[in-house]
Amino acid sequence: MPTEVSPEIQRRVDYWLSGPFDEKTKAEVRSLKESNPKGLIDAFYSDLSFGTGGLRGLMGPGTNRLNTYTIRLATQGLANYLHKVLPQSNLSVLIGYDSRHHSKEFAEEAAKVLAGNGIHVYLLSELRPTPYISFACRYKKASAAIMITASHNPKEYNGYKVYWSDGAQVVPPHDEGIVKEVTALSDLSTIKLAELGDFRIENVPTSLDEEYLKAIAPLQCFPDGDKKQGASLNIIYSSLHGTGITIVPRALKKWGFSSIHLVEKQVIVDGDFPTVKFPNPEYKETLTLGIELLEKTKADIVLATDPDADRIGVVAAHLGKSVLINGNEMAAICVDFLCEMLPKLGRLPQKGAFVTTIVTTELLKRIADFNSISCFEVLTGFKYIGEKIHQWESSKEGYHFIFGAEESYGYLFGTHARDKDAIISSCLIAEIALDAKMHGETLIDRLHRIYKKYGIFREKQISLNFEPSKAGMEQMAAMMHTLRSSPPRAIAGQPVVSIEDYEKKTRLSLKTGKIEGLDLPQSDVLLFRLTDKTRLVIRPSGTEPKVKIYGCATKEQFTSLEEGILDCDQRLDVYLESLKKDAAC
Repeated sequence: MPTEVSPEIQRRVDYWLSGPFDEKTKAEVRSLKESNPKGLIDAFYSDLSFGTGGLRGLMGPGTNRLNTYTIRLATQGLANYLHKVLPQSNLSVLIGYDSRHHSKEFAEEAAKVLAGNGIHVYLLSELRPTPYISFACRYKKASAAIMITASHNPKEYNGYKVYWSDGAQVVPPHDEGIVKEVTALSDLSTIKLAELGDFRIENVPTSLDEEYLKAIAPLQCFPDGDKKQGASLNIIYSSLHGTGITIVPRALKKWGFSSIHLVEKQVIVDGDFPTVKFPNPEYKETLTLGIELLEKTKADIVLATDPDADRIGVVAAHLGKSVLINGNEMAAICVDFLCEMLPKLGRLPQKGAFVTTIVTTELLKRIADFNSISCFEVLTGFKYIGEKIHQWESSKEGYHFIFGAEESYGYLFGTHARDKDAIISSCLIAEIALDAKMHGETLIDRLHRIYKKYGIFREKQISLNFEPSKAGMEQMAAMMHTLRSSPPRAIAGQPVVSIEDYEKKTRLSLKTGKIEGLDLPQSDVLLFRLTDKTRLVIRPSGTEPKVKIYGCATKEQFTSLEEGILDCDQRLDVYLESLKKDAAC
């Protein structure tokens, strides 16, 4: 990558060296300029933009970094947009934050800007999970909400998620409108800033926890049974140094699951995440301490929530082994359980529906279809699931949301929140695990039973990683352009049946040449379907410098479960590597 600073970057750097920035920030910019030209370019080559997870990036000085000043700019843009599109009276924004470095500081900076713009602020007095903020936004009837978090990213990252009044992450046109307002800000002098003690900033006490717990209580399937038998389910819980410890154990105990063993080293709130390389429950190595405690105590399951407690990792004890359940598998177990139990309990709503994403297992739709329940697909990003809930509630004849899932360990049961929620997910998974145990089964037994009934569906994903820089972004864009303009007609020798291009919003049948429209928003995603019903999806990440490739293979006829699973897994390995090579060429 060239290390020559362009005139535009130099203009930005000069402004940060001479403008209204604190001396520590200026010293950090000077240090980059003198000793790390590449780092300087990365920090100033662009402005942070909204992806599937909102505003997210490395912390540090610069326009392409999360810092006090980019937080202020984003918040001023939000304030300007709120004043434009909503009635001027009674504007309010709720703000929460996680355990990361500078999260509380960034939350307070956002509060000061909003108050300076005459907007009432509900500022949480302590750190809390992301889904809790979505719930609190709705409970307080706020105009919008902000959550300072980078979810499961490494410790060097932080982020800024914006929710609209319905509690869901902003989607078009609101996200585009906010970005437009931020872009229109010429310099920091346009930012209105109040003091932290301003009368418009109201601290929200932790008593709101009880309101959240009340809101999820009606979702419990077997309240009496759980209270009688819940103690027999031995749970290992880890919050991975994040916010989950503030409420997940209480929620579980409220539902009757009192046998909870904490992973002591990992329930300490710490933005360095000292016991893990990445605080991501998708990785088995992240769950090592929990697995060790599971095996030591002969417990039934490990539940591990990521730092902002919107994702959940699950490990089950099965036949003397600790088995990690991936996001697709756990989603299938949840959907199967709800399809079976809700009708029995008389709680299946009329026009009830599940929502999933185009990269999540197609097994969910198979289960839903078999049980005559609707299942809808949306683009990747839980904000689109939240948007679907809002659309249905705004329509008199809309569907009734039951459960939403994405492959990256994010689930929502109920409509108390509009983002993935590892708190209610912990309670639901514990209830399923208890029901299985009462029938002499494990969660793995439940998964295998699903395969035998609906067919084997196996999923894997791989990533092509790029530098978090302008050059890296350009390489990602070039890769997608090449695949789009010259797509493979076969992958590892298996003919491609159809290609879905979500940027062009078209589906091309390679057999007939017929082109159909796709009824989803435009997105930089390509989906390939093969003759053996394998599905492969490739897309740039909205929050990280990587291109992700997702594979889903299925097998409906098999002599043994083990052989069927092995066949699917082996095919996926071959197809994923083949498409990776095609993409990298």
